Amino acid sequence: MTTYTAKPADIEKKWVLIDAEGLVVGRLATVIAMRLRGKHKATYTPHMDDGDNVIVINAGKVVLTGRKYTDKTYYWHTGYIGGIKERKARQILEGRFPERVLEKAVERMIPEGPLGRRQLSNLRVYAGAEHPHAAQQPEVLDVKSMNKMNTRP
Repeated sequence: MTTYTAKPADIEKKWVLIDAEGLVVGRLATVIAMRLRGKHKATYTPHMDDGDNVIVINAGKVVLTGRKYTDKTYYWHTGYIGGIKERKARQILEGRFPERVLEKAVERMIPEGPLGRRQLSNLRVYAGAEHPHAAQQPEVLDVKSMNKMNTRP
């Protein structure tokens, strides 16, 4: 018996729409990362990009559990000596680009390298309820009904 390996011609990508309102960031990010990598398919091949295209709306209304909303810190470096910067999750979610919290969570769940960057480019995150991908006819994925722990009031 031989191991199945997907060829580029065999790969079939779908479009999936997820409403993130009231969902827990980490649990939502794991679902999105699995979809982007294609691990939910029986034809999963580790070295091929056979994941789906994922559209996330209402990313500004995600929920962080515990004290993460006030205590979680995101660091980055400017490139200059002593140029370490930090920002709390609360500042990002209340700021100009609240979708970056979810983007970072998903980015850190996908492997680094060229394949991971290609898979991450199939993710589209929007802070509001509108998106410009209606022509792709995405199917709605109800993450809230998958597990009662995925959502918080």
